[in-house]
Amino acid sequence: MNPHTHIIESARRALTAEGEAILALRDGVGDEFASVIQAMLHCPGRVVFTGVGKSALIAAKISATFNSTGTPALFMHAADAVHGDLGMIREGDVVLCISQSGNTPEIKLLVPLLKSAGHLLIGMSGKRSSFLGRHADHFLSSAVASEACPLHLAPTTSTTAQLAMGDALAVCLIEERGFTRHDFARFHPGGALGKKLYLRVDDLIVHNALPQVDRNAPLREVLISITSSRLGVTAVMDGARLVGVITDGDIRRMLERFERPEAQTASEIMTPHPITLAKGSYAVDALELMKKNNITQIVVVDAEGEFCGIVHLHDLLREGIL
Repeated sequence: MNPHTHIIESARRALTAEGEAILALRDGVGDEFASVIQAMLHCPGRVVFTGVGKSALIAAKISATFNSTGTPALFMHAADAVHGDLGMIREGDVVLCISQSGNTPEIKLLVPLLKSAGHLLIGMSGKRSSFLGRHADHFLSSAVASEACPLHLAPTTSTTAQLAMGDALAVCLIEERGFTRHDFARFHPGGALGKKLYLRVDDLIVHNALPQVDRNAPLREVLISITSSRLGVTAVMDGARLVGVITDGDIRRMLERFERPEAQTASEIMTPHPITLAKGSYAVDALELMKKNNITQIVVVDAEGEFCGIVHLHDLLREGIL
């Protein structure tokens, strides 16, 4: 018997309970949810998230998701709100208050202040009959049958439900706003994720040599071009027109095919009609083409099909794309 069986089963029970709780939220999504989305879309200010305890942590995370996906938001801890942080809220802001019970002392103190200031209040709670549920202008249910915690005390399933409901709000707003990957890139310029979203092949080819030979070039000239560029490839040109490429692999295959390889010219060695990528394409598109075709270099061409440069797999590795 596996000595870890009880641990594995406990984890599976917790995940099952939380998964079922999220699925149960679907039936509660209707016109009220849609009204909340409309209120956020037409809000002249920001969406202010607030809560206490574990709900405050969830509120902070949802706020971060909103900011990164095109909906201005901020987090205000409910306990700090009555000690000066209410000054964070401006006229026109919408407030989303998260509280599983909806009856905590901090919430009971904060809600009347928000209402008297004329802010639209959205409540997210497990109980519509709670203080928060009764006084909110709009209500989102995050009710769960029980906590995954075996003591039924620690917020587990309930906070997962809150987080999932927040993600559902964010996803709807992304779609309603027509938020694109280009918009997302503006908010995520740092790290590997940012580079995948904004780095273009143009940014890479400027650092590389532009290896090329005439179609009638002898083998020696081809080898020098490939070696000097350190890209493992050279373009084969017919005047200004790209007609093929020669890679290290092409050279090896040529040595097997011809008895007198030194007599061959570039046009006899090259791979015609090479795979190319348009200038201005994203670097991540170059990676996908390399994977799909099992190659390590991509030729970049402009709108007229003229040779512009080479992107090598090592360029993508250096930038953290792969």
